[in-house]
Amino acid sequence: MTELKKLHPGDPFPEFSLPDASGTLHSLAQYGGKYVVLYAYPKDDTPGCTREACDFRDNAVLKAHGAVVLGISADDADSHRKFAEKFSLPFPLLSDRDAEFLKSIGTYGEKNMYGKVTQGIKRQTFLIGPDGKLVKSWLAVKVDGHADAVAEAIEKDMKK
Repeated sequence: MTELKKLHPGDPFPEFSLPDASGTLHSLAQYGGKYVVLYAYPKDDTPGCTREACDFRDNAVLKAHGAVVLGISADDADSHRKFAEKFSLPFPLLSDRDAEFLKSIGTYGEKNMYGKVTQGIKRQTFLIGPDGKLVKSWLAVKVDGHADAVAEAIEKDMKK
């Protein structure tokens, strides 16, 4: 699968069908009419990924607006299940084992960490509107304050 061109606000977000920890498939189409926060993260139960997941879990504004939060990484179902149970994560963690979907949206590729260039999942977030179109993307996420920024973007979009 080749990488898509960069997604822009207003573009239809690509459809996906990926399993969660229990094997249940989740697709964008099933969440029509709701805001969807699709956040890609490198690895279950690591410090930054844990903080990010817990911040999404605890964000009252996201809950108040009925936003659907979906985490996505290349970790397997067992890893996702343990991570979700350990931190009481109330939202699905989707598994893209071969990273095909992640690659297609530009979230898997070259990254530079402490001067070392590697291939892997980039920490990125996509806010998808109730109409299935991209509202906003964060392509270089800093964990602290990120869930609040996503919640603010929903509130701003709702005022349009």
